[in-house]
Amino acid sequence: MGDTPAWGRYAELRPAALARIRDAAPVAYLPWGGLDWHGPHLPLGAGGIIADAVSERAVKRTGGVLLPVTSWPAASAPHETSVGLSGGAMGALLGDIFGGLARGGWQVAVLISGHYGPAHDLLAMAAAQEAIASHGLLTLAVPPLALVDEEMLDRGGLWESSALLSLRPDLVDMRALDGAPLRPADSGVVGRDPRHTASPSLGLSAISLAVERVAAAVTDLLEHGDSAPLYALYERRREHYQSFVARYGSDLDAAAAAWWQDIFRSE
Repeated sequence: MGDTPAWGRYAELRPAALARIRDAAPVAYLPWGGLDWHGPHLPLGAGGIIADAVSERAVKRTGGVLLPVTSWPAASAPHETSVGLSGGAMGALLGDIFGGLARGGWQVAVLISGHYGPAHDLLAMAAAQEAIASHGLLTLAVPPLALVDEEMLDRGGLWESSALLSLRPDLVDMRALDGAPLRPADSGVVGRDPRHTASPSLGLSAISLAVERVAAAVTDLLEHGDSAPLYALYERRREHYQSFVARYGSDLDAAAAAWWQDIFRSE
C-alpha cells in the first residue's frame, strides 16, 4: 500500500488532505469534454466521459488530484444539441484555471481533451503554452489518443465508439446507425465507419495505451521539471494542423465554422 500514489478528487478533499496530495504529487488533471452531437448512437457527453476515464486511470498511476469534468468545448458541431464556447471564452476560462492551479502550488497541469476538432485543440495548446510562459506551470494539453496515433482522433467513428462501448455500453446504441448514410451531416460520424468494427475490446486497448502514454509523460514532467518535451509536442502537433490553418485561417472561431461546413458537405 505504501507504493500507491496519493490521489483524490479535488471536489471531495478537505484542505489538509489536498495539501498532503499536492506535497506528494503536485499534478492536477482536468478532463475536458463537451455537450456536443456525436451522432444518434452516442451520448452528448461522450468526450467528457472518455476524458474523465482516462484522467482517473492516469492519476491513480501518477498521483495528484482529479478535477471535475468541464463540459464546455470550443468549436462545437453546428447542431441543435451542441452547447459550447467561443474561442475567446475558452481561452479565458483555461487561463483562469491554470493561473489558479499555479497559485495553489501545483507544478503540473494535465488537460485531457475528449473533444475532437482542430480549432479546439489549437486553443488548448495555446492556453497550455501561455500557462508555461506566464506561471511556470508545466501544462500538458492533449487528446489522449493523440499520444498513441493522431489518426485515432475521430467523432462518433471507430475509436470513439469503441471507447464508449468499453466504458459505458449502456449509453451506446449502434443500431441507431443502421440503414443511415454515413455522411457526417446525417450520422455525426467523422472518421472510420464504426458499424460492425467498433468493439469494447478495441476501446479498452486504445484507452489502456493512452493512459500509459499520459502517465509516462506526467511522470517525466514530475521527475525532471523540464518544459522542453511539452514545446516539442506542441510543435509536432501544430504541424499536423498546418493544412487546417492554411486553408481556414488563424481566426479559430471562423476557421471552425468553415471547417464544419466542409465536413458536413462531404459525402
